[in-house]
Amino acid sequence: MAETKGKVTVGEAEDVVFLPWKIKLPARIDTGATCSSLDARDIRIDGGMVEFRLPEKYGGTLLRLPVKGQRSVRSADGRMRRALVDIEICIGTKRILTAVNLTDRSKMEYPLLIGRNVLTNDFIVDVSKSHLFSTTCLTGTPK
Repeated sequence: MAETKGKVTVGEAEDVVFLPWKIKLPARIDTGATCSSLDARDIRIDGGMVEFRLPEKYGGTLLRLPVKGQRSVRSADGRMRRALVDIEICIGTKRILTAVNLTDRSKMEYPLLIGRNVLTNDFIVDVSKSHLFSTTCLTGTPK
């Protein structure tokens, strides 16, 4: 694992762990994406909560989290509004509480896209590499 002045080098794809559930998902690291995006199925918003299911391939876990807001996102299909939630993730040794928008990514290779909202302060991206980390995290609190 490479570190430069507190920043961790990540490859173009990394395994990410969702905490506290310890769910491991492969993620595409994308410096062109403003916000991280998660493959969520059966999305239902009820009041201030959103309920969604992860893809069956990754356990199909049903999660229920507070809605942080809605985000207008530009994609190949045009602009759309997506629910935004905070999720604690672990990449390498870094634990980060971050916002992710929820959408059906079933046609994409990776169920999770890590965008600049995660990468900006803590990571350097080396696109010539991938899967630089095991899925273990240091104990502690999210940044």
